[in-house]
Amino acid sequence: MFKFCSLYSGSSGNSLFIQTPSTKILIDAGESAKKIEAALNSIDVNPQDIDGILVTHEHCDHIKGLGTLSKKFHIPVYANLQTWEAMPDIANKVTAENQNNFLINQSFDIGELQVLPFSIPHDAANPCGFNIFYKNQKISIATDIGHIDSRIIKSLEGSSFILLESNYDPNVLKCSRYPYSLKQRIAGPNGHLSNEAAGKTVSYLMNSGLKNVLLGHLSKENNFPELAYKTVVDELCLNSKFHDSAIKIGVASRYAPSAVVDLEA
Repeated sequence: MFKFCSLYSGSSGNSLFIQTPSTKILIDAGESAKKIEAALNSIDVNPQDIDGILVTHEHCDHIKGLGTLSKKFHIPVYANLQTWEAMPDIANKVTAENQNNFLINQSFDIGELQVLPFSIPHDAANPCGFNIFYKNQKISIATDIGHIDSRIIKSLEGSSFILLESNYDPNVLKCSRYPYSLKQRIAGPNGHLSNEAAGKTVSYLMNSGLKNVLLGHLSKENNFPELAYKTVVDELCLNSKFHDSAIKIGVASRYAPSAVVDLEA
């Protein structure tokens, strides 16, 4: 058993769940604690059984319910030092014994899981993605990425499953009501990943064994689930890589948990 479920994924809030036979973790808690509890209960997981919460970065859509969840259920929280310093209100809610620091590119264990954080380009204090290892399988979490470079590709190679950002479509963003400065930020090198860039990333990573992708962190204003899916599939078709036996592609909902993926099923 090596299970993944996106509880919520989008510009309004993010929280992901990973489980092995004896370990359960969350990555981010960017919705209210009440909503995250309800999502966990809907997939038959007791919030009291969560062994830790990993934090990618300090933006509100990733930490909104973090302090309350940790305090209510006495859950350890793992973040790097710069992220802790950038979210003092959350740190004040998390007891000292539940505050854990990690270093980028240095692995650590939570129960049966080995966790390896890697740096990502985003406008936060010290943002990161995560590679999660169990037995011979690897799950990667890669959102809030302004651009893909060789260092990130290397971090993602060998993944069986990836939750990958597919945040915006450039044409939709161009015509949106967002102010010009915000549009620049989103499309900039430390902003978010476009649908096309996500497609190119998936296409490349299939060469190293990628079999399952969930597109996530879609913008509510600048994207549509159907458009993100179509753009990625079109990119794979350009390289003659898309067929059901080669890869599974889904889109994570911002409103409800995804189907539970079991990499060992």
